[in-house]
Amino acid sequence: MGETGDGCAHCITDKWYEVEYVENVLANILSRLPVKSLLACKSVCKHWCQLISSQAFIDLQLLWSKNHSIYIVYPYMDMRMTLYLMKDGDEITKRITFPYCGNLSPLTIICSFDGLLCCINYTWKVDSGMIVEDVTDLEIRICNPVTRKALLLPKGSTSEEKPSIGVAFGPQINEYKIFRFFCAKRISLAKRQSRANRRQCEVYSSSTGSWSVIGRVPYCPMQSSHSPLGSNHVFVNGKIYWLIASDEDHMTAGSILTVDIEENFGTIDLPKEVTEHSYLVDLEGCLSLVAVYDEDEIVNIWILEDKDKPKWELKCSDPVPFSNEECVEFVVARENEIFFITSNHYYIYDLDQRFWRELDLSDTSEKKFPVAVAYTESLLSCDGRMDPQTEDISNRTSI
Repeated sequence: MGETGDGCAHCITDKWYEVEYVENVLANILSRLPVKSLLACKSVCKHWCQLISSQAFIDLQLLWSKNHSIYIVYPYMDMRMTLYLMKDGDEITKRITFPYCGNLSPLTIICSFDGLLCCINYTWKVDSGMIVEDVTDLEIRICNPVTRKALLLPKGSTSEEKPSIGVAFGPQINEYKIFRFFCAKRISLAKRQSRANRRQCEVYSSSTGSWSVIGRVPYCPMQSSHSPLGSNHVFVNGKIYWLIASDEDHMTAGSILTVDIEENFGTIDLPKEVTEHSYLVDLEGCLSLVAVYDEDEIVNIWILEDKDKPKWELKCSDPVPFSNEECVEFVVARENEIFFITSNHYYIYDLDQRFWRELDLSDTSEKKFPVAVAYTESLLSCDGRMDPQTEDISNRTSI
């Protein structure tokens, strides 16, 4: 019996050894593990560490993970910056306490793409002897919450107004550009420049690791008091889209500003008159406009059919399950569903079934989640390259 048992064990070991060194088999098995488990697996042996660290494996893991995206929800202006990962329905599967990286100002997630989060927090200045938040200057970080890495970008140009940003990704995996709109300071009192002439844009490239000033731009993203992010933007199919304020009402969008990875700017007309509660989202790989009409208590969902020759299609116009007294605080999409966060409730709208489902998040320690992003775990580096020049924040503590 002893010999038989030893023989079986030896046979199993040999078979596993064969599987282990068939790269595509082992890689497919490991790529389905959570990133936290993969980081632990790197210490199993040198072979596993080399495999998991390779760009081919990182790409494979990301491809699988994209088909299993989740939501990150978190309380805006939360002093502890706790991220809640919501996988299926209203189930909170994980909580991540995200460090501040040395700034007392709360982080705000601007966007999420391929497992990387772009976060901002405003700096501090002394005003009349008091330390106050400086909204004309901000720190920008690219973070990977599961690998606990963060990259602090170099400072951009000085601005006299609150800057707006947007992030474009690609065409290569882990490549990105950050567009920052700012209001340049006056050269001198003798040479007064209008605010429109001082509105400029600069871009940070992950390939160079530095900012370059594009110069004056005809339009800037609108600043919305209804959005915790200030300006609503989305990256879809190689382009960033922002809402532009109308000439009549700066609280309502009048058109859409676009820019691609090659830094070509353009504008797109809106399908019709929209409201203050209008959001741009990525709906199944297409740019979508979600507009909530308070008086009629309906939501219109428009899809941009052709990005080169813009043509809007009204996908649906349905009643909302909340009253017009309830403010829509945030909207985000994932696959074929749209997540609505109001002042008192959380709803998922299934676009295929045209069905509303209210989420029950009352069991969580935090009661308000004004911000949410679609998220997929990845092993991507924050700096856009394979060399580890990022800041390890795993040992930092939250305030």
